[in-house]
Amino acid sequence: MFRFLRRRKSPDNADTVPTASAKPAAIALEQLLAQLSWRVIKRLDGQLQGDYRTLFRGSGVELADLREYQPHDDVRHIDWNVTARMQTPYVRQHQEDREMTAYFLLDLSGSIGFGSASVTKRNLAVASVAVLARILTRRGNPVGAMLYGTNRHKADRVLPARTGKTHVLELMQAISTCAPPKLSQMTDLRLMLLQAQRYCKRRSTVFVVSDFISDPGWDNALRSLAHRHEVIAIRLQDPWEMELPAMGLFTIEDSETGEQILMDANHKGFRERFAQLAQQREQTLQKIFQQAHVDCLTLQTDTDLGQSLLEFMLMRKKRFHSGAALRKATSTA
Repeated sequence: MFRFLRRRKSPDNADTVPTASAKPAAIALEQLLAQLSWRVIKRLDGQLQGDYRTLFRGSGVELADLREYQPHDDVRHIDWNVTARMQTPYVRQHQEDREMTAYFLLDLSGSIGFGSASVTKRNLAVASVAVLARILTRRGNPVGAMLYGTNRHKADRVLPARTGKTHVLELMQAISTCAPPKLSQMTDLRLMLLQAQRYCKRRSTVFVVSDFISDPGWDNALRSLAHRHEVIAIRLQDPWEMELPAMGLFTIEDSETGEQILMDANHKGFRERFAQLAQQREQTLQKIFQQAHVDCLTLQTDTDLGQSLLEFMLMRKKRFHSGAALRKATSTA
């Protein structure tokens, strides 16, 4: 599937189409962080009552709860005593009893610059990482980052894990300015994930921020990373990557190879085939995440960031709390 970077309509349809090649306006990062703190973080605080522990549930020291076994769960986490009592498999969930370090593994390849409207996937990466990093650092949890852009073989920049608002602003600046790779360089998610595993020495929460448009073969690396760390995938997506509008003739360019193709989006059969391929890719990604025991938060450039984060955290909170209630019931039985 093509990595959208530039979309140029034919001369017959010369009305303006947004392009990622145009330089974005300078971002007042401190003002943006203040806006996000007011509009998103305060909203999450109100809904979750400041309880963000579900961001750190993993195979730690303290048993946190139990939940019913799901097909993608690691069988080593099955609680056989509870399973025998309930006559159905249950798995243990643990909670770290110490400070947790978090890392953001950021894919800033060419396709991240795409956005069909005013917000690009890179803009979304800046905002989502800012919110999560600020939530974590406010509670004394240090956050770091590994940014991949121009260099295929190693991170363009590594930010050691620290706390504080200034560090969050530095992280936002790094994401905003990290240059995309040269044309013909494909995203190597496998290498990114393997390098993250070597860099993160102690158990951490690792947020993999990407559109996951990459060569295949990174699923084993994701499973390996998730075996040692609590991994959460943050998938950046634009609605046009799922369904193209009927907008006539236009050129799409693969942002990571430079290949261009002229397409007619008014052709119903073409749009249907595009949607079919997008759905197949969706199913493949979901299978990879399930097999790796990784929760995936999909963020759309045209949807509310705060609402998406809230729904994701509530989903995790509900799942973990249902297990805690079961553990309490079985312990008193």
